[in-house]
Amino acid sequence: MNKSAIARSRPVSALRAFLVNETSGGYVLMAAAALALLVANSPLAAGYFGALDTKFGFEIGAFHLRETLLHWINDGLMALFFLLVGLEIKREVLDGQLSRFSNALLPGVAALGGVIVPAAIFLAFNAANPATRAGWAIPSATDIAFALGVLALLGSRAPTSLKIFLTAVAIIDDLAAILIIAIFYTAELHWVALGAAGALLGVLLVLNRLKVTVLWPYILTGLALWYCVLESGIHATLAGVALAMFIPLRRTPAEPDHIDSHAHDHSPLHRLEHALHKPVAFLVVPIFGFANAGLSFAGFKLSILLEPLPLGVALGLFIGKQIGVFSTAWLLIKTRLVDMPRDANWAQLYGVSVLCGIGFTMSLFIGNLAYTDPLLIEETKMGVLLGSLVSALVGAAIIRMGAPAAPPQAVKEDPATAP
Repeated sequence: MNKSAIARSRPVSALRAFLVNETSGGYVLMAAAALALLVANSPLAAGYFGALDTKFGFEIGAFHLRETLLHWINDGLMALFFLLVGLEIKREVLDGQLSRFSNALLPGVAALGGVIVPAAIFLAFNAANPATRAGWAIPSATDIAFALGVLALLGSRAPTSLKIFLTAVAIIDDLAAILIIAIFYTAELHWVALGAAGALLGVLLVLNRLKVTVLWPYILTGLALWYCVLESGIHATLAGVALAMFIPLRRTPAEPDHIDSHAHDHSPLHRLEHALHKPVAFLVVPIFGFANAGLSFAGFKLSILLEPLPLGVALGLFIGKQIGVFSTAWLLIKTRLVDMPRDANWAQLYGVSVLCGIGFTMSLFIGNLAYTDPLLIEETKMGVLLGSLVSALVGAAIIRMGAPAAPPQAVKEDPATAP
């Protein structure tokens, strides 16, 4: 097999594995969120919230870690999620769907619109309130697993090109969210710990430049980096992203072109990414969802949804996302800078833009960074759940109604989701 054939096979193979894992993980995440809501409104609620507030940890000399279970999940376990996100971003930029400018332009500009417009809508309701305006970035993120899970339920009504578009938008969204967290949600800095983190980044750079391809030196250095970043005041999960940037994307050993079209899977980045996909999709993210989606409806009144915070979040996700994503995509396509995604029509593209308003995981994560007041966190959950639910239902309905009628024999198996 020649080099061009191998290169063409890479994105399809990587995309197929990615979509299968993310889609299935989306179903598990939906179940975890639903279970959290049930438990939080059942006789088990006291035990559920009490367990999340339980502190545990260890002290070894000058090293000490003692946090609540919720913090261990959000600051520790989610570092694996951010590591995987970082690996996916690096792979897509260097070796995937975002490696060519023509492929990256449409989802890149659409994602930018999908970050700016929701934030503007949120601030329209909250800019005057110093207690809530810090959450402006909450409705700016798309939950890739949740959104792909909904899209997969529509089967052949959603062409593969739209799944690729949604995946790319969500990945770029994640990159924007990472930058926002690093810049706007960083606490007071502790320079000694930050200096140690910088030194460890230097170690990772040396490992990369020396072309070290075994993973354990990177992982051990990454663990130390996570602790230093935690102590520095920067959110600890960003250590996962930083580690991902230094994992090499190269084949080892170099193999002749005719050996195997999947030889790239032997690169350190692909090995680590493949190792993390299932644990993150089926364990880490559902645990996060179960721990953070629990919302008690005791004393709930519909008027609460009209408060600036939940209303700004819900409308930012449902209205802001579809306006930001679809309007920029429409402009690019109408000006012929890019083509309409293959086999898709305007209704389907609009429906996928609405699905981008499913902001569950990253939105809840940013909400926990923006607020410490339990009441504001509860209102954030209400807005995220409402905006994401409405986006899922309306987006799916639009795609379903907008799909062109086709005879059964014309419907082909989706190569990106086939087993």
